[in-house]
Formats: sequence, C-alpha cells, structure tokens
Amino acid sequence: MNKLYIGNVSAEASEEDFETIFEQWKIPHTGPFLVKTGYAFVDCPDEKTAMKAIDVLSGKVELHGKVLEVEHSVPKRQRSCKLQIRNIPPHMQWEVLDSMLAQYGTVESCEQVNTETETAVVNVRYAAKDQARLAMEKLNGSMMENYALKVSYIPDETAALEGASAGGRRGFNARGPRRSSSPSLGARPKVQSDIPLRMLVPTQFVGAIIGKEGATIRNMTKQTHSKIDIHRKENAGAAEKPITIHSTPEGCSSACRTIMEIMQKEALDTKFTEEIPLKILAHNNFVGRLIGKEGRNLKKIEQDTGTKITISPLQDLTLYNPERTITVKGSIEACSRAEEEVMKKIRESYESDMAAMNLQSNLIPGLNLNALGLFPSGASGMGPSMSSVPPPGAHGGCSSFGGHPESETVHLFIPALAVGAIIGKQGQHIKQLSHFAGASIKIAPAEGMDAKQRMVIIVGPPEAQFKAQCRIFGKLKEENFFGPKEEVKLEAHIKVPSFAAGRVIGKGGKTVNELQNLTCAEVVVPRDQTPDENDQVIVKISGHFFACQLAQRKIQEILAQVRRQQQPKPTSGAQPPLSRRK
Repeated sequence: MNKLYIGNVSAEASEEDFETIFEQWKIPHTGPFLVKTGYAFVDCPDEKTAMKAIDVLSGKVELHGKVLEVEHSVPKRQRSCKLQIRNIPPHMQWEVLDSMLAQYGTVESCEQVNTETETAVVNVRYAAKDQARLAMEKLNGSMMENYALKVSYIPDETAALEGASAGGRRGFNARGPRRSSSPSLGARPKVQSDIPLRMLVPTQFVGAIIGKEGATIRNMTKQTHSKIDIHRKENAGAAEKPITIHSTPEGCSSACRTIMEIMQKEALDTKFTEEIPLKILAHNNFVGRLIGKEGRNLKKIEQDTGTKITISPLQDLTLYNPERTITVKGSIEACSRAEEEVMKKIRESYESDMAAMNLQSNLIPGLNLNALGLFPSGASGMGPSMSSVPPPGAHGGCSSFGGHPESETVHLFIPALAVGAIIGKQGQHIKQLSHFAGASIKIAPAEGMDAKQRMVIIVGPPEAQFKAQCRIFGKLKEENFFGPKEEVKLEAHIKVPSFAAGRVIGKGGKTVNELQNLTCAEVVVPRDQTPDENDQVIVKISGHFFACQLAQRKIQEILAQVRRQQQPKPTSGAQPPLSRRK
C-alpha cells in the first residue's frame, strides 16, 4: 500500500510541480513521479508515508487551479473486497459505523488505522466483491455530520480466497453489528506521548497566525518543534476557530505564547480594543479534577498566576462536543503560566486514567476498552492512546476467574430523577444497554415516596459490569444530572461473604486503606452489619468511574483468593463461586 494514485491533475502539471509539493509537505518518495494526462503515480518508502500523503494532500492542496485527489493505487485484479474509509467524524461511536457498514453486506473485519488526522480512518473487508463495490458507490462522498466520507480500494492480497473467511472478525448480519468485538472510534489511537493543547482563537486573527503563504505558522512550527493544526473549516461562520498543537508540554506552551503575542500585535495593528483572553479546550472527563474539591485547584492556579479563570457550563456540552472552554484573563505572561498549570493538571488526569485503563485491561484479559466510548473525543484529539489494550476483536475471557468470566452482582445508586433517562422511551435505552454490555440491568422499586436515589441492579461478568456502569456514568453526565463543576461520582454496593469482610478491611484497616490510595475511591465496610440470608454483608464503594471500577476489581480479586483458600484441597467437588450467588 505504498504506491499512490494522484487524480484531478491539471494538464499543465509537471514532475517538478509534484516534487515541490512533496518537498513542501515533507513527504519522502522513492521513485520519480509518473505524470499522465489527468493523473499521476508515485511510490512512497512505506505505508505510513503513503497515509500521510493522503491525509495532508487529498482534497486540500491545489495545483494549477485543481484540487488534487490522492489515494492508494490499486491494480484492477486487487480491487476486490477491501476498502479504506477516511474522514470519519472523530466522535462517532463504533456501533453506529458498524451498522452503517452492515447495510451493504457482511463485514469480515474492520480495523482502525493509526493516522495523524483529526478524523478517523478504517480499513474494511467485506465478504464479497459486489458488497465492497456497493459500499464504495454509496459511501464515497456521502456526508456524515458535516464530514464528507472518502472511500477508496486498498490492495486485497487474498482476492483469490474470495468468500472464504480468512481468519477475520466474525461477520455482522445485515441487521446490526456484533458489538462485543467492535473497537471504538471514540478513542483514536495516536502515537502521541502527551495529549495536545487545544485553543480557541477569534476567527479574525487566524490569517495573522497563518501568515503570508503560511510563513508565520511554518516558522512557529519549526521553532517550537510542534505540529499545529488550525481547523479553519470547522463551524463555518463561527466567531472562533479551534487550534490543535501536538508537541511536548514545553513545545505546546511555547507555541501558545507565540500565538497570544501574534494576536496581541494584530489587535494593535487593527485597533481591536476588546480584551483577548486565552481560551483552552479540555475534555470534560478531566475538568472535574482540574477544578478540584470546592474549586480549590482552580483557585490556587488563579492565585499563583494572577489570572481570572472561568469554565464553560456543563449545559453547553453535547454528545458531539465533549469539550469545555477554560477562559483565562490576564497579561500574556500570566496567561502563559496559567496554561502550563492547567495543562499540567489535565495531563496528570489523563495519565492516571490511562494507568487505570491499562490496569483494567490487565485485570480483565480480553476486555476491549475501546468499545466503551469513555472518551467520546469530539474534535479534541484527546482520545487516549490505546496501544496497550488488546486488539479489536479480542473477546472477553477471564483467566483470573478460573477460565471463564464469573457473573457478579453490583448495586449502583443513581439519582431518582435520572431513572427515566436510564430506562429511555418505552424501555429502549435500558434494553440497548443490556444488549451492548451483555448484562442484566434492572431498576429496583423506590424505597419510599421521597427516595432521592434508586438502585440499579447489574448482573454479569467483569467486562459486562465495566461496560454497563461506564454507560450509566456517561448518561448521567450527558443528561446534566451533575452540576457544572461536579464530576459524576456514584456509590456502588457489592455483597461479600461475612467471613471475607475482614480480608477486605485487612489488619487494622491496612487493606482497605491501600485500596483507597490505589483506586482513589472511598471504600467502606460498615461495622455492625447483620449478614443477610446468604450470610453476606455489603461493601460500599464511591467515586468516579475508574476509581469505582478499579475498587470493584480489587475486591473481587480478594474474594477469588478467599474462595481458593476455602476450597477443600483434594476433592473434585469444588464449591460454586460466591459471586454467582444472588
């Protein structure tokens, strides 16, 4: 997939023109350009370079008045079942994409391609040629949430094996996807050590930031060692445009300061008198921790940097825009210092979430974290790098639970007012949620007229618990059941055998304290509980999603150890695992 086809080429175009374009965009090529009437070919050193050329040139670069179209060059005999779909909305959920692809036939595999672009790219293999051709005809150029999809063939080396399942993913039937094996577009894998800095700038300053023929931004990119994307086409007619800066934390800060200085100078030159605050965009998942308990973290940054910081309300969030705007007012010097502190806090939150995610994937082998859509990363580019999670299509099989995942029962407490949102119209949402997670989800009757909370009973193996609870936390955030400065925190109860409660607490409370430090969740085993009819007592866990999940997994680990120790050594009739008891 290293050979490129360049289409929509002007009759005046020459080999030198292409040399110049590729040099300007720093795209290496291994052979000469073969220029024909209306099109051209060239070889790239590897697939990654070819993808970069498609990303940065196709539909974006003009040559002699014609906008070039760049795609993989595929010989006719290999134009069989494999397609590449580009320019997919970055926040799109996989199940939506899967069901769209399934309209045209059986999808044997669908893999995400690691690219530098804001939008997502997937390689899709259909079961038959005519299905791929139909998908190509219907999808190429079709609009999806203001993004025009681009579809092209990619070489299908197994064309001879048409119809045989070449070890790909299990196919979807035409009615809908098999969800457990879908990865997530929510989290685009980026080989990026740090999350990018995202800024909003007034549209009238974009020209000055780019400079004449792009000179200013090229200079800035070189000096700060960063990749800077100005999303000019986003939100046509909007008063502000987003800018994404990929670099080290120092590179991001340096580029941010330069942009502020350019805007200040332009404001003077154009006699623009309004204050130009620094506006940082951050994914809502990180904002609660940036604000801190009772706003302490934010107040400290304001005091230390001499700035005034406000954060856009949660009400402004949508499923397609999960970012909040952090507005910083002060001198350029003060705003620069505040940017460093704000982004430091956001990167710490991101890293702790990633560590928790990696730990989760180790605790539950085969758990497909990508499927959870935990970071529905709008245009944020903040989807975590998923390099450490199992490949898409890995099925949940839980070795640490004796070879197959054991069912667990968790009671999750949600605000009573949120029950309607979780159930959905005619029970549709809760049905879909149960199907997606592979869990039984029921809402217990209210305890009394004035009950502020309702209990959701979730029964299913670890992966199902993770998925179901993740979606419930997400739904409460989406539907604004938590205030603008709050992170979604819920209480979960799990029952443990009364004789194992001491093991959860540990000697002098040592285990429970370690558990709280490791997971950042609050874990309480209430004293003087009367065991229920199954001789079980309740452990209460409260915290944000990751903290809650991690604590549940750790407690289940302790219980698994207790069970192993309880089993009679030589006999074959082992006791049924406790977590299967209801």
